[in-house]
Amino acid sequence: MAAATLILHFISFLSHHYLVVTTLFLSLIPMLIHSSTLDSDIEVLRTVKHSVDSTSISSDSFLDTWDFRVDPCQSTGRHFLGVLCSFPLDNSPSRIIAIDLDDVGYDGFLTPSIGNLTELTTLNLSKNKFRRTIPESISNLTKLTKLSLSDNCLAGTIPTEITLLKNLEYLDISGNTLSGSIPINISRLRNLSYLHMARNALTGTIPDLTGLWQLETLDLSFNQLYGNLPYFPLRLTTLSLNDNILTGHISPVNMLSNLSRLDLSHNLFSGIIGKEILSFPRLVYLNVSNNQFNAIEAANFSMEERQLQFLDAENNNLHGLLPVNLTTIQNLTAINLARNEFAGPIPREFGNKIEQSWRILYLDNNFLSGDLPPEFITHSKRISGSLANNCLKSCPVHIKLCRGGQRPASECIR
Repeated sequence: MAAATLILHFISFLSHHYLVVTTLFLSLIPMLIHSSTLDSDIEVLRTVKHSVDSTSISSDSFLDTWDFRVDPCQSTGRHFLGVLCSFPLDNSPSRIIAIDLDDVGYDGFLTPSIGNLTELTTLNLSKNKFRRTIPESISNLTKLTKLSLSDNCLAGTIPTEITLLKNLEYLDISGNTLSGSIPINISRLRNLSYLHMARNALTGTIPDLTGLWQLETLDLSFNQLYGNLPYFPLRLTTLSLNDNILTGHISPVNMLSNLSRLDLSHNLFSGIIGKEILSFPRLVYLNVSNNQFNAIEAANFSMEERQLQFLDAENNNLHGLLPVNLTTIQNLTAINLARNEFAGPIPREFGNKIEQSWRILYLDNNFLSGDLPPEFITHSKRISGSLANNCLKSCPVHIKLCRGGQRPASECIR
C-alpha cells in the first residue's frame, strides 16, 4: 500500500508540472509568431483591387494573387505578390510598407483610401492604365521614399499636397496627361535625387529648384513649359528639357559641371552655346538642336580629355566658320551641324578625324564652300552623314555623303 501511494503522488507531481510547462509554452506562442496585418491596411488593399477593372487582371498578374482568404503579411508562395510588410517586434499588427505592381495594363483608378497606408515607403503603379486624378490623400503617405505613377492615363493637375512628402527620393509621374503648372513649392522635397515629369501637358515656367540640392536627374521634356531658365541644383548629372517652349539664354546651365547628359532640343533658346558646356568633364551627350542659337564656342581640348561622344546642334542659326576645335575632343564620334548658316571651307582637321574616329557627320544644308578634304572621299564608307545642299566645288555624287547635290550658284552668293 505504501508503494502504491508513493507512485500515485509521483504521477500527480508530474501531471501538475507538465500542465504548468505546457501552459507556459502555449502562452509564448503568440510571441513567436508574427502578428497579422492591420485590418485597415487589408481594407485598403481590397479597395485597391476593387478599383481595377477585373477584366484587366490577368491570371498571371500580381493582383490576381491577392486572395483575401489569406492574411497579406502571413502569406507564403504565390500570394499577395507586389506587397511588402513590416513585422514589428512588439507584437503589434504588421503594416503594408510597399505596393510594387507589375506592368500588365491594369485599368482602373488610384483610390483615395491609399492615403490610409501611412507606413508605405514605396508605391509603384507604373506602365498601366490608371485613370482619373492623383488623390490629395497621397499627402498622408509621409514615409514614402519612392513614388512612380509613370506611363498611365492620369489627368488633372499635380496636387500641391505632393510637396508634403518630404522623405521622397524618387518621383516619376511621366507619361500621363497631367496639366497645370509644376507646384511652386516642389523644392520642399529636399531628399529628391530623381524627378521625372516628362510627356505630360504641363504649362507655366519652371520654378526655382535650387533647394533640391541632392537632385541628380531632372526630366521635364515633352511638355508645354515656357519662359526663361531658372538656376538648377549643381549635382545634376542628367537634364532633359527638350520639346517645350522655353526661351532666352542658357547661361544657368553653364554652372552644371557634373552633367553627363544634356538635352535642350526643340525649344526657342537663343544666344551662344558657351564654351563652358563643351568643357564639362563628364558630358557624354549634348543635344541643342532645333533652337535659335547663333554661335557655338569650343575651346581647344588637345591637352585635356573630355568624354563628349554625341553633339547635335542641327537647325539653329549658327554661322561663321565650322568650329575646328571640335576635332580636339578625343571621344567625339557623332556630330550634327546640319541646317545652319556655316560658310567657308571644311577644315582639313575634319578630314583627319574621319580617317581616325568620327563615324557620323551631318553638315548638310549650310553654305560650305571650297574643295573637300581628300579623306572625305578615300574614307567615305567609314562614315554616315551628309554634305548635301552646300556650295562645295567638288562633292562627287557617287560618294554617299554627297548624295542630294549642292545648292544652285545663285544661293551661294553671300
